[in-house]
Amino acid sequence: QVQLVESGGGSVQAGGSLRLSCSGSGYTYNSRCMAWFRQAPGKEREGVAAVDERFRRTYADSVKGRFTISPDNDKSTLLLQMNDLKPEDTAMYYCAASIIVLQPASRLMQRPYNHWGQGTQVTVSS
Repeated sequence: QVQLVESGGGSVQAGGSLRLSCSGSGYTYNSRCMAWFRQAPGKEREGVAAVDERFRRTYADSVKGRFTISPDNDKSTLLLQMNDLKPEDTAMYYCAASIIVLQPASRLMQRPYNHWGQGTQVTVSS
């Protein structure tokens, strides 16, 4: 049983930074891909960044150059460094893990991920 717990959310002004952390327990070493998703009020959940077991990273266009996803070697912790935050980054952020190998086109899609955390809120004010 894999359990994921996010932390590090908060409120910042535009241009600021936050670092989210996802702590995993259970069989996280079986994860082939881990990712961060976010969901703003009234919007669908969207993929933000993903990293596979070979440390290949995939980012949504909206966060490229601003966000960095970093796993540790045993996959028990997944970080998301968020810089130059914008009001449109405001959302609940979720950590997710997949036990199957994902092609690049699938890494930011929700369906392949079978383990999810409860989320941490990020609010960016202008």
